[in-house]
Amino acid sequence: MAILLWIVVLLGVTAASQGAGSNWRNDFSLPGTDSQAATDLLEKHGSAQAGDSVEIVFKDERGLRAAGTEQDVERLLEQVRGLPSVVDVRSPYADGGAAVSEGGDIAYATVTLDGKAEIVPKADVEKIIDTAQDARTDALQIELGGEAVRGAEEEGGGGAEGAGMLAALVILVLLFGSLVAAAVPLVTALFAVGTAVGLITLAGHLFTVADFTPPIMMLVGLGVGVDYALLIFYRYRHELIRGADRDTAARIALDAAGRTVFFAGCTVIVALLGLVALGLGSLQGVALSVALTVLVTMAASLVLLPALLAVLGRRIQRHVLKRAEKAAAKGKAEGSRWRALAGAVQRRPLPALVAALVALVALSAPVLGMRLGFADAGNDAPASTSRKAYDLLAEGFGPGFNGPLVVVAQGGAGDGAAGAAEAGEQAQARIAETGGVAATTPPLPSEDGEVSTVIVFPESAPQDEATADLVHDLRDDVLPPLAAETGAEYLVGGATAGTQDFSDTVADRMPLFVALVVGLSTLLLMVVFRSLWIPLKAAVLNLLSIGAALGVITLVFQEGWFGVEQGPIEAFIPVMIFAIVFGLSMDYEVFLVSRMHEEWERTKNAGLAVREGLAVTGQVITAAALIMIVVFAAFILSPSRMLQQFGLGLAVAILLDALVIRCLIVPAVMQLLGRHAWWLPGPLARKLPRVALERPEGPVGHEGGERSGQRGVGVS
Repeated sequence: MAILLWIVVLLGVTAASQGAGSNWRNDFSLPGTDSQAATDLLEKHGSAQAGDSVEIVFKDERGLRAAGTEQDVERLLEQVRGLPSVVDVRSPYADGGAAVSEGGDIAYATVTLDGKAEIVPKADVEKIIDTAQDARTDALQIELGGEAVRGAEEEGGGGAEGAGMLAALVILVLLFGSLVAAAVPLVTALFAVGTAVGLITLAGHLFTVADFTPPIMMLVGLGVGVDYALLIFYRYRHELIRGADRDTAARIALDAAGRTVFFAGCTVIVALLGLVALGLGSLQGVALSVALTVLVTMAASLVLLPALLAVLGRRIQRHVLKRAEKAAAKGKAEGSRWRALAGAVQRRPLPALVAALVALVALSAPVLGMRLGFADAGNDAPASTSRKAYDLLAEGFGPGFNGPLVVVAQGGAGDGAAGAAEAGEQAQARIAETGGVAATTPPLPSEDGEVSTVIVFPESAPQDEATADLVHDLRDDVLPPLAAETGAEYLVGGATAGTQDFSDTVADRMPLFVALVVGLSTLLLMVVFRSLWIPLKAAVLNLLSIGAALGVITLVFQEGWFGVEQGPIEAFIPVMIFAIVFGLSMDYEVFLVSRMHEEWERTKNAGLAVREGLAVTGQVITAAALIMIVVFAAFILSPSRMLQQFGLGLAVAILLDALVIRCLIVPAVMQLLGRHAWWLPGPLARKLPRVALERPEGPVGHEGGERSGQRGVGVS
C-alpha cells in the first residue's frame, strides 16, 4: 500500500508540475545596498539604465566605416529596434563614434531591454541573438554579450545526474553483491528526488525559486537519499545476519537507524533554514527547496524503504544469509580491518591526530584569500558568443568595458532636471580624475530629468580585485565629499557593483549564520550524548572539513589549478556548502559516536568503545560517503561553473570527513579523552532534557532466537 501510495503521489505531483509549468525566477535584489537603491531610483524615474542591456559587438578587419559595412550595421540595428523587450538601441556611430575602437575595427551597439535580465523572456533574447547572427558576413563578425545573452545560452546540467547514479549503483552492487539489494536504496532516492522536484516546481509559482535550483536539488537529493536509505538498509541486513526474521529486522532497523536518520535529516534542514535568515534574495528559495528535498528523502527512507523491504525481503534475506555463510566459512569477521585500524590509531593517537590536523589546516589556508563574486562572460566557454563578445570588447576598449559601473546622481544646487544634470556633470569630472577609471560617458538624463546617470568604465576586468577596490573608493572617498559640496545624492550601481554588494553582504552575515548553526547543532549533540567534549569536538572538526573543502575550491577555481579558468568563487557557494556539509557531517558523527556510546554504556571500557564503534560502522560510513562523493563529483562534469564548484566542494568535504576525520581524528581524540569524553557538568546534566537515539533491546522474536541485553543505536 505504501509503495502504491508513493507511486500515486509521484505521478500526481509530476503531472501537476508539468501542467503548471516551471516559473523559475532569479532575485538578486538586496534592499539596503547602494546598487539596489540605484536600480530602484532609475526605475522610479524612468531611466533606460534601469533595465539590463545586450551588447552587439562588431569586428571587421577592413574597419567599421568601410564601404557597405556601416550600412549593414545600421540595417541590423533597425531590425533589432522592432523586436520585443527592446526599448532603445544606441548605434556605435552615435556620439561621434565613441563606441568604435581607436583601431576602427571593433565597435559595439547597446541594446537596452525593458527589464532586468532575469525577468526578460528568454525567447525575446534568443530573437535578438538570432537576428544579429543572421547578419554576419565573411568579413563582418557579430557577437553578443550581456547577462541576458549568457542566460539564454546557459546549458543544463549535462549527464551529471545519470553518471552519479550509475556510479552509485556500481558501489552498492560491490558492497552487497546483489543487484536487487543494491537497487533498494537507489530506488528510494529516485522516488524521493522525483517527488521533491515536482513539489518545488509547483512551489515556484508561490515564491521565488532561482533557475539554478533544480540541479542543486538533484545533487543533494540523490546523495542524501541514497545515504539515508543505505544506512537503514545496512542495519536491516545486519539484523538478518544476527538471526532476526524479516519483520523484526525491519522494525529494529527503522527503530534504531531510522531514529538516527531522522535526527540527521532534521540537522541538515535546520542548517539550510538558517540560510533563510540571511535574507539573500534567490538564496532563500534555494535553501527552502533543498530543505524540502532533504525532508522528502528522509520521509522516503522512513516510509517507502520499509515497504520495499517487505516486498523484496525474502530474496534479500536469502542472498544476505548465503553471503554471510560464505564469509564465515572463509574466516572473515565483519569489521576486522576497521577494528585493526582503530587499534593502530589508539596505539599512537597523538601522531595520527597531529598529522591529520596539519593536513586539514594546510588545505584550509587558501580560504583566507578567497574572493567572492559571480562568474561572468570571461568564464564562459570559448566557443560561446558571450565569451567572444567579452574578448572583443576587451581587445578593442580594455577589460573594464565588460563591467561598467553606473553612477546615479539626484538633486544638487539647481532645481529638478537642472540640478540633476549639473550634479551628473560634476560627478563625471570628479570620477574621470580617479585612479583606475578608463573612461566615462556624459551624464544621461532619465525620462523625467530628475536623475542623471554616468557610466564609468574601469581599467580592470569585472572580476579583478582592482575593480572591487574602485567601487569602494567611489563610495567611500570620491563621491561623499562631492555630495557634501553639491548637496546631491550619488549612488554607485550596475551589475558589477551589485555583485560586489552581494559578496560583501554574504561575508558580513556569514559569521552570524555560522554561529547560529554551530551553536544549535552543538546543543543538539550535547542533549543526545550527554557529553560536553563530543559536541565541541564535532563542531571544530566539521568546521575544519568545510574549511578544507573551500580551500580546495579556492585553489582550483580562483587560482586556476589543473588548467581551470581563474575567477572568483560564486558568492553563495560557501554558505550553501557550509549548511549542507555541516548537516551531513553530523550524520556520520551520530552514526559513529552512537555505536561508541552503546559500547561505553555496556562495558564502561573507553578503548573498547572506540574500536567497536569504528569496526561496526566503518564499512557503512565509508560506503555511504563514497556514494555521496561520486554523486557530487559527477557534477564537476557539468558545463555550469557554479555546479562544478558546488560538486567539488561537497565531494572534497565528504571525502575528508569520512576518511580523515571519522577514521583518524575521531578515534584519536576519543582515545586521548578516554572516559572524560562522556563527561557532562552536573548543572548542565540536570537542565538538559534526555533525548536518546538508543533503545533497549530484548529478544528478536520467536523466529530469530535470543539477543543479548545490549542496547541498540542508529547504526550497528
